Amino acid sequence: LKTRVGFSGGTTQNPTYRTIGDHTETVDLEFDPSVVSYEELLNKFWKSHNPCSQRGTQYMSAIFYHSTKQKMLAEQTREEQQKKHVSPIVTKIVQAGPFYNAENYHQKYILRQHRDILDTLNLSDEEIISSPLACKLNGYLGGYGEYEDFLKVTTGLSIIFMKWKLKIYICLL
Repeated sequence: LKTRVGFSGGTTQNPTYRTIGDHTETVDLEFDPSVVSYEELLNKFWKSHNPCSQRGTQYMSAIFYHSTKQKMLAEQTREEQQKKHVSPIVTKIVQAGPFYNAENYHQKYILRQHRDILDTLNLSDEEIISSPLACKLNGYLGGYGEYEDFLKVTTGLSIIFMKWKLKIYICLL
């Protein structure tokens, strides 16, 4: 699993947070379908926000698909979700176009707030974006995931985990 944040869906060339133009802030997700299915990801997507909320182009709810099958599954799950809502779902389902990375300070933002962990990992900005470990640690630091799964993905690292703060101190072995 890898994630990166950025901008997509618009026509502005090389957008940034300050000059986003007509793009939408997006998360680009690279996943292994033998580990997690696209449908499972769609279900998490629908549960993670209010798909009926109008937010303007920058923050709109959107699914950017890469294949006909992804489009079909996105539309199917949107129809299923609509049955659970009184208000109309406004989530757009759009063919993926160019994706532009957001500035480095936006990448793995929660992990970057924990300098001690980031310094211990000793990753470059490019490695922070592409590292599956950085992706997972960012999620755990944000309060997502299960403690047992956290222990599995941090094999090879010495961990002191404080559940009450969801703060992780890592010291490489």
